[in-house]
Amino acid sequence: MITRRDLLGGLAATGGMGLLGLDARPAAAEPPPETTRIRLSKVPSVCVAPQYVAEEFLTAEGFTDVRYVGEKGAGVGGIPLAKAMGAGEVDVAMNFAAPLVVSLDAGEPIILLGGVHVGCFELFGSERVRTLSDLKGKTVAVPQLNSPQHTFIASIVTQIGLDPNRDITWLLHPPAEAKRLLAEGKIDGFLGFPPDPQELRARKIGRVLVNSAVDRPWSQYFCCLVSANREFVKRHPVATKRALRAILKGDQLCAVDPGRGARAFADRGFKGVPEYARQAMTEIPFGRWREYKPEETVRFYALRLREAGMVKGSPQKLIAEGTDWRFLNELRKELKG
Repeated sequence: MITRRDLLGGLAATGGMGLLGLDARPAAAEPPPETTRIRLSKVPSVCVAPQYVAEEFLTAEGFTDVRYVGEKGAGVGGIPLAKAMGAGEVDVAMNFAAPLVVSLDAGEPIILLGGVHVGCFELFGSERVRTLSDLKGKTVAVPQLNSPQHTFIASIVTQIGLDPNRDITWLLHPPAEAKRLLAEGKIDGFLGFPPDPQELRARKIGRVLVNSAVDRPWSQYFCCLVSANREFVKRHPVATKRALRAILKGDQLCAVDPGRGARAFADRGFKGVPEYARQAMTEIPFGRWREYKPEETVRFYALRLREAGMVKGSPQKLIAEGTDWRFLNELRKELKG
């Protein structure tokens, strides 16, 4: 018996993407993009696979020079990526919600265009930590302060009444070293982006305190948003819409053919165990970008991070000055469900 998932996956794998609203041909009624060059980021997390899968759609949208930038901050994600985008080194890219809010508050010249998916990160605790409140007075490893890991954890502990500045001892370690320290019981908290959570669970290291794909309120808000350089949007509105459409189509394709997303991730040169990447692609809720409102995501994280002292501006100000949902609203009507 062939299930609907098997059918959709088969259609996508065999080129039947047009039946899913994923026709790679450009919209005939639209003018061509104002520029044929598009630069996206190259971040080592499976959750941004939609923008890697989107390359074929970007080509069909009229971009003849598609580049994935991985140097300097553009290859890290979070605030460094937002800074690289503000500096004009990246045009359009997926990035994590919490650090994007911090970047908007800091005045980075970027614009948020829409959400891609919820459910990405997972927060792990050591054997000494059974609940989130047990993190009080404990050590948590992050790559650096204001990193995606730091801003997300700050949001999480603020939500339950802890002060991330006084109740948590932050240690600076790269993810690979932090995973080792967690396994050795030398730290108490670690937040991982795919495929790190899949690896930790497979190796039975630590316990999951928060899984943003299923645990409220995190599962109700986007983890990854699409942002763009402000000047790029101003000068190239048609290109901006076409780029956003390509990424959203990539998101839909990841939902029906997770294997393609895993292969696109590996094709970018990221090392790791392929099984973990493939598992992550089946666990992340791709293809549901219509079901959530990115504005609510910005408001939620702005409030949490303001409580944590990491954001000064009001949610209303950040939304008014740092978002533009007109392209997303048009694509909601154009792209098939």
